[in-house]
Amino acid sequence: MRRRCSSAADVATGIADGATVAICGSGTLLEPDALLSAIEHSFLTTGHPRDLTIVHALGIGDGQGSGLERLAHKGLVRKVIGGHWSWSAKMQRLARDNEIAAYTLPAGVIMSLMREIGAGRPGLITHIGLGTFADPQVNGGRCNESAVETIVERIEIDGQPYLRYKPFKVDVALVRGSVADPSGNITLVHEAADLDAYALALAAHNSGGKVHVQVRELSETPFVPARMVRIPGVLVDQVVHVPDQRQCLAADYDPQISGECLPTSDAVEAPLAEDIRRIIAQRAADEFKPGMSLNFGFGIPAGIPSLLAERGLQDQYWGTIEQGIHNGRMMDGAMFGAARYPQAIVTSLDQFDFYSGGGVDLAFLGMGEMDQYGNVNVSSLGGRLVGPGGFVDITQGARKVVFCGAFEAKGLQVARHGTELEIARVGEVPKLVAQVSHITFSGPQALLSGKEVLYVTERAVFRLVEGGVELIEVAQGVDVQRDVLDRMAFMPLLGEPQVAALK
Repeated sequence: MRRRCSSAADVATGIADGATVAICGSGTLLEPDALLSAIEHSFLTTGHPRDLTIVHALGIGDGQGSGLERLAHKGLVRKVIGGHWSWSAKMQRLARDNEIAAYTLPAGVIMSLMREIGAGRPGLITHIGLGTFADPQVNGGRCNESAVETIVERIEIDGQPYLRYKPFKVDVALVRGSVADPSGNITLVHEAADLDAYALALAAHNSGGKVHVQVRELSETPFVPARMVRIPGVLVDQVVHVPDQRQCLAADYDPQISGECLPTSDAVEAPLAEDIRRIIAQRAADEFKPGMSLNFGFGIPAGIPSLLAERGLQDQYWGTIEQGIHNGRMMDGAMFGAARYPQAIVTSLDQFDFYSGGGVDLAFLGMGEMDQYGNVNVSSLGGRLVGPGGFVDITQGARKVVFCGAFEAKGLQVARHGTELEIARVGEVPKLVAQVSHITFSGPQALLSGKEVLYVTERAVFRLVEGGVELIEVAQGVDVQRDVLDRMAFMPLLGEPQVAALK
């Protein structure tokens, strides 16, 4: 069969009102922005398509108007099941104002559910999400008053609790690739990640829906080797040629990021600045032991590879991130999720299977709020729906978790004087609260699974124990009562916390 080429405008006008649309992407990685732009233009000029249900596992866009931001119009979208919302402030506002039905689920769960839908199985049955906002005993993934449907249920198998995420029909999949061949086979060889592109195509095709793929190039010959194909043409309905498609925010095309070349020097990540982020990351990195399999989350944890390199340990661990990247020089900020010179790129779906089954020895993740039960919130902060991304999948699968975050927010200023910490100005917003507003990580569930958990801040370190969290360490120069206990909303368990010098 020959490939069927179309325009982005034709794809947009062909989407029916009320359709369920699954979208691939992570930031600007694999972002099908030409297709999303065409949908926005069609809606603004004709009023159609409208009342769409949008499904996406990771945040999509540059935060400046691309990606999901293009779909954030009242009437265009009716419901969103999103794994991460931060790249679209307008979509967050629609959720806050109850203009849409807003749900959030773990990113790995959404991707795995797409696979189960494509395989015709009765949804996704997993332990991921137990005790968190995704659990029906907590929120069931609902994030506002307009979200009234039950999309996940709690079941029991052999006396053990599990969650069943319910399947649904996928009408349209919007994905992106590098090149399409004459048969419509798609390769992602020039992309920074594979993500869940194949799973979305499978789900839509086997639901009787349509699969539209945006590519930068058209090849007049089949791919050699055939293993270059990531999405076979049998799943592809239309190919949209976008010659000016950028690889990602950082480059039109950089073979370093797509893993198509080897490093030409031994250079490593840029050193971290001497600030609060470095202080926290330094202490967190002390939990590393050579030979471990590691995961690094967004924010403060993303700086830990740089610190390990400073210590000469860059070759002493196996590092991964949820976008499917193994090793390489991990990128940060808006390019988090990619690496220069990755040693392997697998699908995010395969990566999440690795996480869910316990493949990570130690995970470093961020921390928005922490409470007396050891729960952590990163998914809904200050009334703003953020979503968990891969946070839940990773923390519930990793053998040990180290959370990294400032003790307070908004205005906190600290300085180091030799090996001592000075708190020059306290923060206005407490982060160690009596009870978190959204449970992204469940302390009680972690205790049931025997997980080792630490909570690292610039001034104090806590450990999850039976009965709550225990203060085990304070930074040199910190007054335990004044700087720690008096500024918490609960009393931690107290033993004899060590006094640790800053490094």
